[in-house]
Amino acid sequence: MHEFSYKNNKLFCENIKVEDLAKRFGTPLYIYSYHTLISHFLKLEQAFKPILPLICYSVKANSNLAILRSLVDRGAGLDIVSGGELYRALKIGCDPKKIVYASVGKTEKEIEEAIKKGILFFNVESLSELELINKIARKLNKTTNVAIRINPDVEPKTHKYITTGKITNKFGIDLKSARQILLMRRVFSNIKISGLHIHIGSQITEPSPYIAAINKVAVFINSLKSGGITLEYFNIGGGLGIVYDRESPQTAQRFAQKVMPLLKKTGLKIIMEPGRFISGNSGILVTKVLYVKNTPKKKFVIVDGGMNDLIRPSLYNARHSILPLNNAGKRIKEKVDIVGPICESGDFFAKERMLLKLKEGDFIAIMGSGAYGFSMSSNYNSRRRAEEVMVLKDRVFIIRRREAYEDLVRNELIPPFLLGW
Repeated sequence: MHEFSYKNNKLFCENIKVEDLAKRFGTPLYIYSYHTLISHFLKLEQAFKPILPLICYSVKANSNLAILRSLVDRGAGLDIVSGGELYRALKIGCDPKKIVYASVGKTEKEIEEAIKKGILFFNVESLSELELINKIARKLNKTTNVAIRINPDVEPKTHKYITTGKITNKFGIDLKSARQILLMRRVFSNIKISGLHIHIGSQITEPSPYIAAINKVAVFINSLKSGGITLEYFNIGGGLGIVYDRESPQTAQRFAQKVMPLLKKTGLKIIMEPGRFISGNSGILVTKVLYVKNTPKKKFVIVDGGMNDLIRPSLYNARHSILPLNNAGKRIKEKVDIVGPICESGDFFAKERMLLKLKEGDFIAIMGSGAYGFSMSSNYNSRRRAEEVMVLKDRVFIIRRREAYEDLVRNELIPPFLLGW
């Protein structure tokens, strides 16, 4: 579900013509629908209303301050993975007691800052990390909460680069080791182990991997109870898939129907960490056709956006739906590659795709770009990162200005010996 639709053959975002935005702000351009963003958060909140989970939006999916503030204003917490994301979370006024902190590689400085700010808890990925958190908390004369991240060793049926719940992945702690840690919990004098956490992967389109993982952990929780170990929280992570092109993912309601009975049985407070499900379909990347190039083997449509703006097709071979902003009179389809200006053969948005015929000067929208779009973008080839705007009904707001060339070199220094001393 999203609020990008055709009206009289023109693509609109809510009540504004997308082509007008492309001409006004230039391309490549990220455009977000406020109502789409919020509606997906509310769908999840409503589906799980009987158990009142804390929904911590995953900042890594899209970390723009306006996106974060929009969700926090509606009651969301935030799932963070770095000191930079903690800075963003606090800057937009998120209650620290609604912040959970993941990542397999938290630094000493990051841990110290998070303890000082009083976050809800860390999702701990190893015994070494637990020992470091305890050491830092003791130095600060504080007690901090943690959740043990369990690696349940289930197959999430998604791209191998975004699986996180297999025993061969770097994430989490196996059940046997987690039990040993919990049995020695009193050794950690400045830590309270208050929960368990799982996150099995991303872009998961069916409930069965979640059911398998939750069942494993639920059995584990019950065995802990019988041994006198009580917990407060069960964080089931995120990873819910969305429609990019041909997928048929589960709805929030269907997902809730499948897993909520299992969650109720644990008797614990539930936390969720959705990212893509909330922001994915709220954003599009608009790019302009620069050239149409015919070769003996292929037809290339060369656009002004590249893999530095949206890397998912190159990195994951992700298939995003691609639409013209103006489809008036467009009847003819042809097989093309949509490619960018980057000096890499991996710089593409679509390969061998049947699309409505495009000409130079046309604009296209790469749909479902609201998650892992701008947040994974870069300055490769010394390209300026895109502008971002948010649409609310018939109003548009710049939420990130396009970078200037000066921004590309702002933090670079030429040593004096190269300047003749």
